[in-house]
Amino acid sequence: MELLVLLLLLGAAASPGGGSGPHVLRYFYTGVSEPGPGLPQFITVGYVDDQLFMDYDSERRSAEPRAEWMARSEGPQYWQRETQNLQGEQATFPPNLNTLRGRYNQSGGFHTLQVMYGCERREDGSTGGFFQYGYDGRDYISFDKDHETWVAADDAAQVSKRKWEADRSMAQRYRIYLEQECIEWLGKYVEYGKETLQRREPPRVQVSDRPSRDGLTTLSCRVHGFYPRNVAVVWLKKGVAMPQETNRRDVLPSGDGTYQILATIEIDPSSETDYTCCVEHPSLAEDLRVPWAPKSNVMLIVGVVIGVLVLVAAIAGAVVFLRKKNSGYKAAAAHEGSASSGSDQGSNTCVKA
Repeated sequence: MELLVLLLLLGAAASPGGGSGPHVLRYFYTGVSEPGPGLPQFITVGYVDDQLFMDYDSERRSAEPRAEWMARSEGPQYWQRETQNLQGEQATFPPNLNTLRGRYNQSGGFHTLQVMYGCERREDGSTGGFFQYGYDGRDYISFDKDHETWVAADDAAQVSKRKWEADRSMAQRYRIYLEQECIEWLGKYVEYGKETLQRREPPRVQVSDRPSRDGLTTLSCRVHGFYPRNVAVVWLKKGVAMPQETNRRDVLPSGDGTYQILATIEIDPSSETDYTCCVEHPSLAEDLRVPWAPKSNVMLIVGVVIGVLVLVAAIAGAVVFLRKKNSGYKAAAAHEGSASSGSDQGSNTCVKA
């Protein structure tokens, strides 16, 4: 059987949302035609949700744990079995690379075979599975589990499709693995790492704005500090979602075990200012909404407050001044009266001063 592989962007997959939430188990195989320093001929990594839990490469030739919860949960027999399986997979990549070079009329150069396969347990308890294959970063062929058929991405992949579908047992084996064995292992791994895989940290949201082109304004919604990584962010206009206008960046790690994302929208502030950033996350009982307050309104409010404070301060100062002034007049009058009567108190007071 040809073993071909697809590289999946890690940010595209769902991650955990708690014990009953979604979880996904994914394996990535990558083989290259021209290995070099830091780039082994064959690499395998395994992820549960967004956490790397094992890896293997052709230079080390052994499967090893990469998560503490995995290292303490499985013993030497598990890792020996995984090592033997991956050594067998590694052996299939060089001949498969040669086969594909021939199908695409390539005589040499740097080429890659990639595979991504695994299974998922969704929020509603249903399950799914996937086998996707690729060559040189492009889709090659994928497995339609429900119909036990293969979907070819181009004419070259039609050759593999015909060959693999001629052996009906192959599709049946793939389906059984995805629906049974893979789901069972996913459940075990989630239980092993429940301290981290099932934790929830709610997002924090910051809304800001900046001038952009032609008098427009760009609103930014920075969502950060959340876990797991699956999150939905959209700008609302008068309470209505604006998914097409929302520019949503990739979810990125924050470096502290949590994630962050930025969502922006370009608006005309002269025509409408009722915009709100809406965030949905497994840690939240309901969506989190943070409205945008235009700077002009903010400055107006600040100006009014400052004006009121200045007025109060001025009134208070005037009152104090008048009180001191009145007290001064009385003291002067008393002093003049004492001086005209030849009082010793007046002379003594002046000497002491």
